[in-house]
Amino acid sequence: MATQVEIFVPLHAIVAESDEAVHSDPEQALWALAMVEASRRSGIAKPGGARLLRKSLDARKGFPIGYRMQIEVFAEGALLPESCSRVEVNRPFGGGSLPLLQGGMPRLPPPVPLATRKRVVIVGSGPAGTLCAKRLCEAGAAVILLEQGQPVQPRRHDLALLTRGELQADSNYCFGEGGAGTFSDGKLYTRSKDKAAIGETLLTLVEHGADARISVESRPHIGSNRLPKILLALRADLTARGVLYHFGAKVVDLLLSPSGKLLGVRCESGLTVQADAVVLAVGHSARSIYELMVERHILVERKPFAVGARVEHPQPLIDRIQYGQAAEHPALPAAFYQVATSIDERGVYSFCMCPGGWVVPSATEPGGLCVNGMSLKRRDSPLANSALVVSVEDRDVQPFERFSGDPLAGMLFQRSIEQAAFVAGGGQFRAPAQKLTDFMANRRSVDVLGTTYRPGVVASDLGAILPPYVADSLRQAVGRFQRTMPGFLSPQAQLVGVETRTSSPLRIVRGESLQSPSLPGLFPVGEGAGYAGGIVSAAIDGLRSADAVLSFLRS
Repeated sequence: MATQVEIFVPLHAIVAESDEAVHSDPEQALWALAMVEASRRSGIAKPGGARLLRKSLDARKGFPIGYRMQIEVFAEGALLPESCSRVEVNRPFGGGSLPLLQGGMPRLPPPVPLATRKRVVIVGSGPAGTLCAKRLCEAGAAVILLEQGQPVQPRRHDLALLTRGELQADSNYCFGEGGAGTFSDGKLYTRSKDKAAIGETLLTLVEHGADARISVESRPHIGSNRLPKILLALRADLTARGVLYHFGAKVVDLLLSPSGKLLGVRCESGLTVQADAVVLAVGHSARSIYELMVERHILVERKPFAVGARVEHPQPLIDRIQYGQAAEHPALPAAFYQVATSIDERGVYSFCMCPGGWVVPSATEPGGLCVNGMSLKRRDSPLANSALVVSVEDRDVQPFERFSGDPLAGMLFQRSIEQAAFVAGGGQFRAPAQKLTDFMANRRSVDVLGTTYRPGVVASDLGAILPPYVADSLRQAVGRFQRTMPGFLSPQAQLVGVETRTSSPLRIVRGESLQSPSLPGLFPVGEGAGYAGGIVSAAIDGLRSADAVLSFLRS
């Protein structure tokens, strides 16, 4: 016998537990209370176990703070289902302990095997490329994965060089094993409604070392300190299945027959790889690929994106704004926020908010500077950061056109801002920074606050670096955010610039079969192709594209 119930555990109830129990293991204290309530609601007098299906923190203003949970309660002696995780929770109603299972997400059915072995080249080892490779090899395809950057461990060395002002153009925060998400927050939130594809993605990560809680939390994240080990486990698994990896393999051209049929790709090193299909899963910073698409007359088009800067606040300040008097409760995570408004019909919003995080250099070109955010699993940095960005419209990039309708105009627009930021920082990837109060007053900062940005920051005027409409929209928006989040406009807050890589500035067009209409057999995938925005959505697009590739190979 099993019954599903939805319950709410208010934070003040956890406070009622002994201080020692709450502080030593707030998760156990929460579960003890949850099991009492779930048992009562289920009508099962003697539960023999439970499965957590969903958990979310409810911190809405004007409502009691607490955790909402969907729990499946099993009667004592019932056969418990297999699950991705099992922990022991102290039995709250006398003696022993209860097994707690986490998960229950659906998964995709396995792909239909290919009748004959076909070769597929995947360009890019991010979530789209990796999940695509996994599904293709499960169907019996011969998969070659080309990554212009380095494996995880050598990539760490290159990131260390970047914090000292030395850029490795092909191995950095954007390029390398796992893509830009490897050394990010590992955020797994998605708006996708494809539950099976979400389950396939999250449970694949769990099977390779991610915390099982990502399969039940409403805003799961992995943490940049844990992602590298997961990627190593994934690579070992895929290599054992026959996937061939080539690192330092920057693709510079497509191989075409005299009749124009796609035959494979050529790398900068001289390596050529022939294939029956090519998947482009290159990430949103693959500017050389965008230039190649235009050169080869592959259909691409401009798309919306956004630019702005990172804002850093003390994390305790954000906790107080979001949680009020409950801010220091040990059962609460570092607080998250999300703000958005419209200024003169332009969207202005927070993006990639990193509680207890770090601002990092995400430059990929000499002489250009841009930043991003990341955090570790514990989110224990003293500062929170988030991008504050303004939407860029087609008219904004027209001055950067080399010819009418130039699809690369958005990329050139991004580059111009990054180059201005590099000059303002004085070189070595030091970032221009400005106190938020100075930015609002339209005055240059003469000194700077503490920051998590390791190359260092230089007091500057971001209003002179960003396009005027971006700076003006940000100022108006911050005034509104201050009204909805009193304390947001704080003397302790600082902008670090610039944020220009929120998403790809163009889309590599594809049809219903997910192939390029310009070149059959070429499959643009994920964020870099303009069809995703984040780890999970990119992975889902990779899975969908794998099925499209298999259909193409069978035709």
